[in-house]
Amino acid sequence: MPRKSKAASSAQAAAAKPRTARIAKAKKTPKTAAAVAETAQVLSSDVVYDGKLFRVVHDKLIEPGGYENERDVVRHNGSAVILAIDNARNKKNPWVVMERQYRHAAGRFLWELPAGKIEPGEDLLAGAQRELAEETGYRAKKWTRLVEYWASPGFLDESMTLFLAEGLTAGDCRPDEDERIDLRLVKLSDVLKMIEKGAIQDGKTLSGVLLYARLKLKGRKK
Repeated sequence: MPRKSKAASSAQAAAAKPRTARIAKAKKTPKTAAAVAETAQVLSSDVVYDGKLFRVVHDKLIEPGGYENERDVVRHNGSAVILAIDNARNKKNPWVVMERQYRHAAGRFLWELPAGKIEPGEDLLAGAQRELAEETGYRAKKWTRLVEYWASPGFLDESMTLFLAEGLTAGDCRPDEDERIDLRLVKLSDVLKMIEKGAIQDGKTLSGVLLYARLKLKGRKK
């Protein structure tokens, strides 16, 4: 019977051993004296559309890390979102000011928190107060800034700042001519049920209501 070579014996022995996943160690990136830039270097920026609510620009740039790229970006002044709470009758389960309106981009009616665009040079809080009064007629005694977030940073530079408005007093609303808003007061517990059932699909409303519910629960545990 022919004798097996050492190479063949070693191969068979290796095959007989159970295979285990091996995790390769990532090579450490060498530290350089110059830190990687946090923002891109814009080489050129051309306006390809300029409308009433936003404009679209085509940018040629060098991204952080040195990569050359081209991006189409929707430029927007930013928006204020208002979570208006009426807790005069029930602090544990307050009423939330909600709007229902048709959104052509989504092709459907959506339940939303009041919100609107900040005018050029306008203070964020002043813009939030203006939008709440115009869309709903409500004014608030107490305002708290909760969070700022990017609506869709892949192509849109709109930041949305969420304000909590408390101590409400009712008044006359003055919506824009193209706005058809169905205004409702909905209990917080019912809004949360609507979210669980998928009846609320608007991003700013999901973010605002769920953040408020979490902060409210956190406050109870203290």
